[in-house]
Amino acid sequence: MSTMTVRQVLDIKGHKVHCVAPGVTVFEALALMAEYNIGAVLVTDGERLVGIFTERDYARKVVLKGLRSAEVSVGDLMTPAPATVGPEQTVDEVMNIMTDKRFRHLPVMENGRLAGIITIGDVVKSIIDLQRRTISHLSNYIAGDIAT
Repeated sequence: MSTMTVRQVLDIKGHKVHCVAPGVTVFEALALMAEYNIGAVLVTDGERLVGIFTERDYARKVVLKGLRSAEVSVGDLMTPAPATVGPEQTVDEVMNIMTDKRFRHLPVMENGRLAGIITIGDVVKSIIDLQRRTISHLSNYIAGDIAT
């Protein structure tokens, strides 16, 4: 049983990444997240990844502190220099990172450039798909064994 790589996951789900500039207001970032039904946006300065802003950042840094999302910028509240993964890493490796560090979103970098984002949902889906294929393979093997 082999595991998928991050590249294979991105090839299936797509490489589209939603990014905002550090000066964008939290309100604007939340509107983008709501529009695309996503839990995080990457913060970029030109082509350079400088941070990540997540629903968790909003809940803990805006709501709990009584800030106004229309008046504070993403750059002030983002998680700077986020952990990243590479396209050749396995889903198992990503799952371990996410579990150990309690991350739900990891930017994917390839040759210093943003190549996508992998989420906990992507990881779970790929593991379920792999288990389905394994069960199907074993069922076919057993059915073939019984038929002979």
